[in-house]
Amino acid sequence: MNKENFTIKFRGTRGSYPSVKANYLKFGGNTSSIEVRCQNQLIILDAGTGIIDIGIDEIQNSIIASEKKPHQATIILSHIHQDHIQGLQFYRPLFISNSIINLFGPKQPDENLKDTLKKVLFDGVFPLGLDEINSKFSINNFSANDIIVISQDGTTKTYNVDDKFKTKDDDIIITAYRTMAHPKTGCLCIKIEFRGKSLVYATDKESYVGADKKFIQFAHNCDCLIHDAQYTYQDYINPIQPKQGFGHSTYEMAIETAKLAKAKKLFFFHYDPDYDDNKLSMLEDEFSKDNNSILFAKENEEFSI
Repeated sequence: MNKENFTIKFRGTRGSYPSVKANYLKFGGNTSSIEVRCQNQLIILDAGTGIIDIGIDEIQNSIIASEKKPHQATIILSHIHQDHIQGLQFYRPLFISNSIINLFGPKQPDENLKDTLKKVLFDGVFPLGLDEINSKFSINNFSANDIIVISQDGTTKTYNVDDKFKTKDDDIIITAYRTMAHPKTGCLCIKIEFRGKSLVYATDKESYVGADKKFIQFAHNCDCLIHDAQYTYQDYINPIQPKQGFGHSTYEMAIETAKLAKAKKLFFFHYDPDYDDNKLSMLEDEFSKDNNSILFAKENEEFSI
């Protein structure tokens, strides 16, 4: 892999809960996690079960193969629903003492993110408490008012959007847009900018007629938009079990958003756990057969922007 590249690898593409079955291998059954590499830096978007294999590969390829080079990663959580955090306890570099892992995500209304994760992932529900983890593991609140800047030596700084600061050409800039259309505390859409290219990650985002104008501005002219597409239109308006208000989009909503934002490439993401390879292949034929800018995320698929 060319270290100058801005690369993305899908590690978990499924929504709600893992679907580990034989007919889910083409598109993947692990829950949300995306591996992003910007030159020397590893950024992980969400920590669903897909993050587990990132950790295994890091130990095999970086820590062992590179003469025990310290592992370093930045993890960004869009929100703390189970399908976006359930792999974190099994991210193996977390338990290696010289690993440096900076995690950022939205705080809950009444407590910091660290306190929330301590309760729901570690103390009382896992063999190790958060304070017993011996890596250099920091958990930080992150909001739409913040900007994360990561340099190629791993130095990470957080600024307020109103702050004045300078960046270098190879710095990574991470910003967020908060949508409240996902029950009950909303979700962060994440933008990563590196060397003039941009990736926008918009999982668990429900759109509406006319699209979300503020999000369109946030994602405008991005090189790649990874957008929630959990439901078909038929499931979304199903008269028996309608999905409107569940905080997820249809394929048509994602396409409309990408078109208005002038995104160069769109990946559908966060598939419903009931949609097997046969159904998703049919949808792929419908939506992306004759359009190479509209794609379906597939687990372990890698590309550069």
